[in-house]
Amino acid sequence: MRYDLVLLHAPSVYDFRKNALLAGPISDVVPSSPVFEMYPIGLTSIAEYLERQGLRVKIINIANRMLMDENFDVEKKLKKIKTRAFGIDLHWLPHAHGSIELAKIVKNLHPETPMVFGGLSATYYHKELIEYPFIDFVMRGDSTEKLMLLLINHLKNGTHLLGGIPNLTWKDGDTPVYNPLSHVPDSLDEFDIPGYRYTIKSVFKYKNFLDPLPYNGWLQYPNTAILTAKGCTQGCLICGGSKQSYKDNCNRKVLAKRSPAKLVEDILFIQRFSRAPIFILHDIRQAGKDYVDEFFERLSKINLKNELVFELFQYANEEYFAKIEKVVPKYSVELTLETHDEKIRRYNGKFNCTNAKVIETLQSALKHSCKKIDIFFMVGIPHQDYQSALDNVDFCEEIHNACGGDKRLSYFVAPLAPFLDPASPAFEDPEKYGYKKFCHTIEDHRKAITQPSWKYMLSFETDYMTRDEIVRSTYESARSLNAFKLKYDLVDKKTHDEVNEKITKSLEYIEKIDEIVALPEQEKNQQLALLSKEMEEVNKYSICGKHELKWEVKKHYANVFSLTAIGIELLVEDILINAKQKWNAYNKRVGEASKSRT
Repeated sequence: MRYDLVLLHAPSVYDFRKNALLAGPISDVVPSSPVFEMYPIGLTSIAEYLERQGLRVKIINIANRMLMDENFDVEKKLKKIKTRAFGIDLHWLPHAHGSIELAKIVKNLHPETPMVFGGLSATYYHKELIEYPFIDFVMRGDSTEKLMLLLINHLKNGTHLLGGIPNLTWKDGDTPVYNPLSHVPDSLDEFDIPGYRYTIKSVFKYKNFLDPLPYNGWLQYPNTAILTAKGCTQGCLICGGSKQSYKDNCNRKVLAKRSPAKLVEDILFIQRFSRAPIFILHDIRQAGKDYVDEFFERLSKINLKNELVFELFQYANEEYFAKIEKVVPKYSVELTLETHDEKIRRYNGKFNCTNAKVIETLQSALKHSCKKIDIFFMVGIPHQDYQSALDNVDFCEEIHNACGGDKRLSYFVAPLAPFLDPASPAFEDPEKYGYKKFCHTIEDHRKAITQPSWKYMLSFETDYMTRDEIVRSTYESARSLNAFKLKYDLVDKKTHDEVNEKITKSLEYIEKIDEIVALPEQEKNQQLALLSKEMEEVNKYSICGKHELKWEVKKHYANVFSLTAIGIELLVEDILINAKQKWNAYNKRVGEASKSRT
């Protein structure tokens, strides 16, 4: 089988199965593991759009295949593939090592096949990436579906000149060329983001359900999501997806929205195969009151079966939750509060309101039938000192008491790790915002992510805390939060003890690694290898319980008949699309032949 494009997702560190790394809590509050095997949703929207145009696109989550099977042979898998181009995402910077190493392997196996990189981090580092001999193209920007179609059609039949494809970084011989970053769509309705239709169809079409799995454990806990917008209205200092970051990195000056009609269409489709929660990515209030009202009005007209999870970027009043309660039978809320300190929140830009307003927001949500509220605090943010990080737990207790000890509230703490986001204000002007930056180039980050402990991976320290203090305050905060949860019966004794034990072991490993890194290189590697297996367990949920972030769902999937019906329906659509493409191509050839005869 020959493809037009094969999209690959790499692990954060390519040889993670061999190297000893204490990744610690850097992925404890996201669905994926420290391997960061969850691929960005843009892969599915690109695949779906290209297949809609009659192309053949396959997604292979290399990271997840490696994680699921320690004997999975990457080179054997890739060697068999025949495709016009390979694409690798470098969206999140922790993939700096794995993505580039995977590109080297692919190029060695398929030296004549073009290699394309894309994603927010690839956009930021496009000039460095194009210098690698095994990378042929970098597609910049946040919406590259149409541009990838132009590029693949160029590779397929030369219909587009490379110099005329917006946002493309390429090579003219050995000379890098940077086309203008001018394709910045302000509407996203023609794309499926994520492309669940593609993902389900690909299982039936390409007869492999393991390759496109989003992350390890998705079959057991199949969370889904829909993207409401690209860009942002917020100005958070540490976020590479902030308003200024999108403007500087992607030339995005205006929020690109997906219409309420499209969101509801996506929800209806997801309900056909899943009963798991649907995450509504980004605070929908960014798009304005009319947008919110239309979304809820459309929700009121469907039989909503799945729980919806809403994000909050700022204070929300009681009226907002009353609107949700009226049309959503079951919903939850997530908010990244970051800190108890009102001044720091005001400075950093997230939840810029008083603590009284924070508590009022939570009380309103609980009053209006919110099923679960996840509250996230962070260590390593601007102007935060060691004690301030610890004081977050006191604020958790204040919130809990003010909300009547309601067990629908869940509390988490995590470090800002391992890297500062490229293009974020803190990355661009670290001294101004209280940071000392250790990593600047893509190679700096590649080296950092392979360090033996997450302390040494950290790409920064602040004016208020060293890297060592960021690590220790993270663990001390987590231990204190764990005790708070046991006190208020938010976790059972077994979970509490397991988390405490992992924190204790993690701190011991931190000290051991500190001693080992001072050894000569050969002895250092030998000692780290001995630690490797030991450290595996503390890399999984080292500062919170394994199930604390999960939503209680009695049934994850719709029935098998529904899923099969979707697969058949999508395959028929695909056959019709390809038949139409072939018919149009035939007519074009006939027309050209007729012209040549006359």
